[in-house]
Amino acid sequence: MSKRAYNFNAGPAALPLEVLERAQAQFVDFQGTGMSIMEMSHRGKVYEGVHNEAASRLLNLLGNPEGYKVLFLQGGASTQFAMLPMNLLTEGKTAGYVKTGSWANKAVKEAKLIGETFVAASSEEDKYMSIPDVSNLVLPENAAYLHITSNETIEGTQFGQYPDTGSVPLIADMSSDILCRPFDLTQFGMVYAGAQKNLGPSGVTVVIAREELLTNSPKHLPTIFRYDTHLDNNSLYNTPPSFSIYMVNEVLKWIEEQGSLEGIEKKNREKANLLYDAIDNSGGFFRGCADVASRSLMNVTFRLASEDLEKQFIKESEQEGFVGLKGHRSVGGLRASIYNAVPYESIKALVEFMEQFQKKNG
Repeated sequence: MSKRAYNFNAGPAALPLEVLERAQAQFVDFQGTGMSIMEMSHRGKVYEGVHNEAASRLLNLLGNPEGYKVLFLQGGASTQFAMLPMNLLTEGKTAGYVKTGSWANKAVKEAKLIGETFVAASSEEDKYMSIPDVSNLVLPENAAYLHITSNETIEGTQFGQYPDTGSVPLIADMSSDILCRPFDLTQFGMVYAGAQKNLGPSGVTVVIAREELLTNSPKHLPTIFRYDTHLDNNSLYNTPPSFSIYMVNEVLKWIEEQGSLEGIEKKNREKANLLYDAIDNSGGFFRGCADVASRSLMNVTFRLASEDLEKQFIKESEQEGFVGLKGHRSVGGLRASIYNAVPYESIKALVEFMEQFQKKNG
């Protein structure tokens, strides 16, 4: 096998090599069926077994709290930005949003098309380079929910602590940091995540929610946009992205093998510390973007002295096998996405390249 790239893509992102190799071995003939899992009916027992196993394994990793259900949907987090208020932002209610950056802003923009919204907290004045204080939020009595984006991939910020919303359901877009560390699912009414960063390949979106939030979708909604449709049909109302769900199950197995979420968090902190230390100890040659207290474990954003130097860094890094280090087009700069599946060795190689680049250009 040829040398694999140092993959720092923001999404679709790195998958565990062990998972890819297992999928490769099963690709043509899954469990002796003479078919790939991509070829078989989603109504058959073999696929349905994988489907149910993935949902059960996901809940088990989160402590298996009573009353929560898993849905496997399509359309990414972007569809959830609309589907969430369509189902939960009913007449007479208002939906709260914490504005932390690009993805949070997209979520609130969609909700405004559906109903009344309010901004509970925002870090806009700080150009979204920090997470706002959410320790003493005051929510109106008619709040349908409070929505947060747990990790902003573009700005490189992440919640350290989640707000206590009392009886108001707390809902989180966890697309870019789900399962990077343990968290208390019972603190949330719902979390959702596109799979393509920490859970598997693109194509499936995971929704984990308290069952009562999924059971009373407004009757006027089109069938496919109602949570209760997918709950009642075990996410099999329409043809699911079966291969993506199979891959999610394999990634979840891999997470278990790493020591579950406690083991994953330990590895993620080691990786993040190595890279942030390299930035902080560069004498100002590399400059971290996010406020130190709000730094993300998953997306490390940083800058150089000029855009020309950043372009040179990207060009030379690509020649050395590094992929995905260019910052998002909306903010520029540099970004290393170091999701669960990115190995420590890749971060070590990046740090060594950064040191060499500084010696030549510092």
